Amino acid sequence: MSQITLPPPPRLLSPLGWVVFIGLLLFVGLLVPCLNLWLPVSHPLHLSDFAVSLVGKIMCFAICALAMDLIWGYTGILSLGHGLFFALGAYAMGMYLMRQIGTDGNYKSELPDFMVFLDWKALPWHWYFSDSFVATLLLVLLAPGLLAWVFGYFAFRSRIKGVYFSIITQAMTFAFMLLFFRNETGFGGNNGFTDFKRILGIPIATPSMRMVLFVMTGLCLLGCYLIARWLVQSKYGRVLQAIRDAESRVMFSGYSPLPYKLSIWVISAVMCGVAGALYVPQVGIINPSEMSPANSIEIAIWAAVGGRATLIGPIVGAFMVNGAKSWLTVVAPEYWLYVLGALFIAVTLFMPQGVVGLIGSLQRRIGQRKGASE
Repeated sequence: MSQITLPPPPRLLSPLGWVVFIGLLLFVGLLVPCLNLWLPVSHPLHLSDFAVSLVGKIMCFAICALAMDLIWGYTGILSLGHGLFFALGAYAMGMYLMRQIGTDGNYKSELPDFMVFLDWKALPWHWYFSDSFVATLLLVLLAPGLLAWVFGYFAFRSRIKGVYFSIITQAMTFAFMLLFFRNETGFGGNNGFTDFKRILGIPIATPSMRMVLFVMTGLCLLGCYLIARWLVQSKYGRVLQAIRDAESRVMFSGYSPLPYKLSIWVISAVMCGVAGALYVPQVGIINPSEMSPANSIEIAIWAAVGGRATLIGPIVGAFMVNGAKSWLTVVAPEYWLYVLGALFIAVTLFMPQGVVGLIGSLQRRIGQRKGASE
């Protein structure tokens, strides 16, 4: 009786991939701190505090783009609600940072300044554990995760997909944005949270703390990439791609799409929440405008520009789009939105596989021409 030989499991990264990964690890953990903290400002290789903050912010966006690739690129579910999950993680961390201000606020009260201004006498119930860093970390994971699970369970069980799923995720995001704009919810209204002083009792505005946050963001991005790559290369990832390509055939094969779609949806939401928690202490503010549907659309644009279903593509797209945004908002701020719209249209029409896909296709063409010439 002949035995069936299964193919060996794919490697997490190729040898060259591990070299690049370790190089990026050293760049984030050693080279950037040295260039920013040790070299004097007059040195040509000195990395400014502005550049560190900008790259740290973009790395947070890259985590969101990576999360979008898992749900859109590999599962075929276009979400326009990831900005909400990002903001929930940001608000969870912002609540802790507001409690860390203590009596150093304008009103010298244990309550946050906006609560004193609104004549609140005590913290609302959802602020009770906001002074605990451990509880905050749990809330960063649980707030977007539980919301995604509840929403996703009913949506996927009802087999809502395609443009209808995108519409209801956008509606959910808009509803939460309006809710957080209200002063009585206890989230600072339209001003949100700002004027942070400390994190874990350490001043947050110092160069050393700024660098710690930068390194943590970089390590989190690299870690999320490895986790995402492990997921998509496993049997679990192959089922996700089968659901994307032909969900009905997956059901006829004996698989239930619900647990697969729901689990990757929750994982994607939690990744966005972590990105939001890393974003707030680096930027110094969070308000309901971060929940706007336009921000969720931008996340999809980053994934599309870089290349869906590639993992590295959305990260590249996040850096390209936000780098261009930072430059254009200084050079020609009135034209930035037109450039963003034109970029998305151009990618959709002429580069459906994104920048990374375009580079891959060019490499294949060059290889074919060399093979034909030989």
